[in-house]
Amino acid sequence: MSAPSSGLSHGLKQRHVTMLSIAGVIGAGLFVGSGHAIAEAGPAVLLAYAIAGLLVVMVMRMLGEMAVASPDTGSFSTYADRAIGHWAGYIIGWLYWWFWVLVIPLEANAAATILHTWFAGVPMWLFALGITVLLTITNLFSVKNYGEFEFWFALVKVVAIVAFLAIAGAAICGLIPGSQVSGVSNLFSHGGFMPNGFGAVLGAMLTTMFTFLGTEIVTIAAAESDNPQQQITKATNSVVWRICLFYLGSIFVVTALVAWNDPSLPLQGSYQRTLELIGIPNAKAIVDVVVLVSVASCLNSALYTASRMLYSLSSRGDALRQFGAVAANGTPQKAVLGSMVVGFLTVIANYLMPKAVFDILLATSGTIALLVYLVIAISQLRMRKQLIARGETPAFKMWLFPWLTWAVILFICAVVALMAIRPDHQIEVLGTGVLTLALLVVGWLRSRLFGTPWRKSSTLRPAASRA
Repeated sequence: MSAPSSGLSHGLKQRHVTMLSIAGVIGAGLFVGSGHAIAEAGPAVLLAYAIAGLLVVMVMRMLGEMAVASPDTGSFSTYADRAIGHWAGYIIGWLYWWFWVLVIPLEANAAATILHTWFAGVPMWLFALGITVLLTITNLFSVKNYGEFEFWFALVKVVAIVAFLAIAGAAICGLIPGSQVSGVSNLFSHGGFMPNGFGAVLGAMLTTMFTFLGTEIVTIAAAESDNPQQQITKATNSVVWRICLFYLGSIFVVTALVAWNDPSLPLQGSYQRTLELIGIPNAKAIVDVVVLVSVASCLNSALYTASRMLYSLSSRGDALRQFGAVAANGTPQKAVLGSMVVGFLTVIANYLMPKAVFDILLATSGTIALLVYLVIAISQLRMRKQLIARGETPAFKMWLFPWLTWAVILFICAVVALMAIRPDHQIEVLGTGVLTLALLVVGWLRSRLFGTPWRKSSTLRPAASRA
């Protein structure tokens, strides 16, 4: 099981990576959670999604430049190690791993809640446990299993979103008999396009921004495909139309057909409420199936991503070397099991801890997405300057370098500052700040005690080759 090999397998096929890049990380936030953002900002929530989406496009372009030049399963953590210093790769790697470990109980509980409504006699914790075990097993066998599961999960989401857009579009044009809604008047009625002011749009932006985290997973997964450079280039170039179609398209038709102050919108979710008003029978059951597939997909990706980041940290000497062992099938099974164990503990904690205590635990991941984006931008800035100094040109470039890179850095810093002064987001900034400080202290002490590199980049080497 743990016999080392030369490295990870290349079991992901082109269709796996393509579908993962298209819809692999679309979760319940789009189908259900977007209703809360709409209720907060009104139709102007489109601006919030557009701003957040533009940030993700810029960040993915920068990450794509680095990943095409040097595909690596550690992705931005490895690039931070090389461009900024070992301490940066160490901290952002562990923060990212922790983020995805905390996603596991959230998605497992969401899936268990849906299944419990169908089979009320089975306790929710048993459903949560069973789903987590099943997806852990699929990740243990081979990366091909992960890719196959994600392919079909993502395909279901794509078909569901396209069908929803088609039905909602027909309703807007008045082509569906019996529909209670049509046209786009809701975009400007009920107080106008921005009924709660620009402050509400900023608040919604802070919420919607984190629904995009996971787009970067494709640069991690592509390292286990046959042609990572080509896959990363295609995935990065497709980010614009994916965000426009899936996110902005969905939010547009919802806000056009459903009044933003409809009390059922945040309770039932944007997709379900829209389908109900159009007159689609069994709307709740249909959306529940799609959401169940979506949360299973996100849980599957959480286990995969956490295990690959743990493997990468081990390969750089930042985690137990056992986690860098690769099985005969090319899977880092010990890294999968290590991430799964912590994931199980968080699932159990979700049911045993008081809600206030578990919320504090979740708050530690509140601004990790922004830190990841910031590290990507700084790494790209430095790595491009290194290339220029050597007289080289990257095959895949960030636009308008260095001005757009600096604009992204300044924007992220402004968003963190905004979160720090808003009472409803202060706990997230504080939680992530405390966790980051703890990692800094641990890393510094570790470097002093064991002589591991801290400021300079570590020397990357295959995990299996270490004694």
